[in-house]
Amino acid sequence: MKKIAVFCGAAEGESPHYTAAAQQLGQYLAKHQMGLVYGGGKYGLMGQIATAVLESGGYVEGIIPQNLADRGASYSAISKLEVVENMPVRKQRMMELADGFVALPGGPGTLEEIAEVYSWSLIGENAKPCALYNVAHYYDALQEFYDRMVKNGFLAKPAREKLLFSDSLDEIFQFINSYTPPAIRRY
Repeated sequence: MKKIAVFCGAAEGESPHYTAAAQQLGQYLAKHQMGLVYGGGKYGLMGQIATAVLESGGYVEGIIPQNLADRGASYSAISKLEVVENMPVRKQRMMELADGFVALPGGPGTLEEIAEVYSWSLIGENAKPCALYNVAHYYDALQEFYDRMVKNGFLAKPAREKLLFSDSLDEIFQFINSYTPPAIRRY
């Protein structure tokens, strides 16, 4: 079974579009027999997507750091919950378990997670696709920033093309299924 890591907020955000998108993505994963790997939380968009996958008959694997589990943030009803030492170990485990990465709207943690796995792809540490689900134009400014990196010579255009911003699940999964890793940067 292919597993997709989804990075997203522990909050639901101000727009109902965000929760609807999390639910739609969860249903999509289950319908297409793809498992969800995520941060293991029961709150916010994390809880929304996990619940949608489970209610659609799918598989959910959560990776949560001990300190968050101790505060009652973990979702015990999921298929498998792994409690790890800290956030860096959580991110490493998610990278190991997943076949691709999708970011729903979220805060600084979500941004850090998707930026890290994409950055690692550019240096040969991650050969898996990365996409941002651009719900209600949430990631428009970030997309423009990545394009500015290309314009200003800090990111090669072929490498930029390996990071997808889209509001279409079909487009996101077509990208994931046809993905080839970027050429590793040489110095």
